[in-house]
Amino acid sequence: MRILVDYRPALRQRTGVGEFVHGLAKALCATDSSDEVALFTNSWKDRPSRLLAREMPSARIVDVKVPVRALVWSWNRLEWPPVEWLAGEHDVVHSQSPLLIPSSSAARVVTVHDLDFLRHPGQMAAEIQRDYPGLARAHACRADAVVVSSRYAAAEVTRELGVTPSRVHVCPPGCPDWAAAVAARQAARRGATILFVGTLNQRKNVGTLLEAYAQLRAQVADAPRLVLAGQATPASAQWEARATEAPLAGHVEITGYVDTARRIELFANARMLVLPSYDEGFGLPVLEAMACGVPVVVSSRGSLPEVAGGAAQPVDPDDVEALAARMRALLDDHAAESAAQSGLLQSSQFSWAACAAAARHAYASALEVHAHRH
Repeated sequence: MRILVDYRPALRQRTGVGEFVHGLAKALCATDSSDEVALFTNSWKDRPSRLLAREMPSARIVDVKVPVRALVWSWNRLEWPPVEWLAGEHDVVHSQSPLLIPSSSAARVVTVHDLDFLRHPGQMAAEIQRDYPGLARAHACRADAVVVSSRYAAAEVTRELGVTPSRVHVCPPGCPDWAAAVAARQAARRGATILFVGTLNQRKNVGTLLEAYAQLRAQVADAPRLVLAGQATPASAQWEARATEAPLAGHVEITGYVDTARRIELFANARMLVLPSYDEGFGLPVLEAMACGVPVVVSSRGSLPEVAGGAAQPVDPDDVEALAARMRALLDDHAAESAAQSGLLQSSQFSWAACAAAARHAYASALEVHAHRH
C-alpha cells in the first residue's frame, strides 16, 4: 500500500495534533510492512527538520515549496490541484484535518480530533473559521474513512457530522518513548509542581483551574506552584492577568509553548497533572502524564474519563470545590502513589504500534469503500 500522510501539523511547533501525526508516521514506518509511507509537507520558508529523515529513514519526504495559505485556500475552497501533481501517485491520502486533500485516484481519509470548530468557531484560527464549519460535514461524509482518537470522538462524528459508523475508525495515540525514563525519575521522588499542559483556549477551562488553585492555596499554605504550559491565545490574557494578582501572584508560572525537552522536564517535576477541559477529543497530556507515573485530575466531560479510565475520579469542570479537593487529595503521598500506579497500568493499554495497526485497518477499509464508489 502506498500511503501519503499529511505531516504539516508536525512541521513546526507540535501541539496535540502534531504529536499525533508524528507518532503515527513514525509507527507506520517502524512496523514490518511492505507499505510505502510518504510524508507531505509544504511551506514557502519552513523545511522539515534534518532529524526527520534519520528518525524515519524508510519514509519518503515530499517537501513542496508552496505558500501554506495559498495551498490551503486552493485545496479547501477549489479542491484543486490534485495532490498527485505535487506528490505523485498513492493508494491512500490521509489528511490530518476534517477536510479532504484533493486526489484524482487515491482513497481519501480525514482525521477529526474534536468538533470545537463547530461549537466555538470564533476561537479558531482564521482559516479554520473560514472553512471548517461550512465544509467539514460534507467532506467527512465524502471521505472513504474518518480517523478519530477515541470512542467519544467517534460518537461525536457519527452524530454531529452524519458519518456512517462503519467508516469511522478509532486510532488512539500511544505513549511517548521518553515516558519510561521519566517514570523512573518519578518513582524516586514526588514532583514539586501542579501541571497543566495544553493550548490556553476557552475549552481548556483554565479560569476554573485558577479559581480551584486559589482555593487550594487557602487550604494548604505550602501547596506546590501551578505551571501552565501551552501556547497563549486571545482568551488567555485574562488568565495571565489573574495569575499576577493575589492570592496567585508568585505561585503561578505560565511558560508558553514547550518543546519535547522542556515537556519532559515538566513531567519529571510534576506532582500531578490537572486537565479540567470542557471538551477533548482525546487529551494527550493525560496519557503522557499517566505513562510518566504522574497522577492525573480530569474533568468528567469529553473523552477524558475514557482515556484516564480507573486512574482518575473525574470531576465536574464547573465545580471549583471538587477540583480543589481532588488536587488536595493527591498531595497525600499514599494517594499519589496509588494514583500513579493506576495511571501506569491504564497507559499500558495505549501504544503507537496499535495506533498504526488501527490506521492501516482504516486505510484498507478506505480502499474498499473507494473501489465500490468508483
